[in-house]
Amino acid sequence: MAKRLSQLLADLSVRAKSAEDAVAAAENEAHGKIETRKEQARAAAAKATEKVNQEIKSVGDTAVRNWTAVRAKVAADIDSLNAGVARAKHDLDTRQAEHHAERLEREAAIAIDYAIASVEQAKLAVLDAVSSRAEAERANAP
Repeated sequence: MAKRLSQLLADLSVRAKSAEDAVAAAENEAHGKIETRKEQARAAAAKATEKVNQEIKSVGDTAVRNWTAVRAKVAADIDSLNAGVARAKHDLDTRQAEHHAERLEREAAIAIDYAIASVEQAKLAVLDAVSSRAEAERANAP
């Protein structure tokens, strides 16, 4: 494995903190700066997705089968985000804009909950991997 699992979790933590900081800053910025942040976030998400896709391709057939559902979910999430961006570009009156913002906030909360669940699943997977590695080393010990 190119990176240790603990390093991957550390990278995830850094990215989560970056997302938290970006949201906090965006709440106090002008609309233009927020749009710039959104474009940067969209580019970073696309880059991260491509990285995951490349890593999945390099793992092998067994892992690819296991990750097919995850890849489909990532693609659907990106499509959903793109569809949301297209909807946001329409002119909305004040009342519609408020309802739209509330719905997006609910969707963002769900995405955060999904990310938390993913982190918990990743933690379990890491612990399973560490446990299996320890068992393999004990089995190979003379």
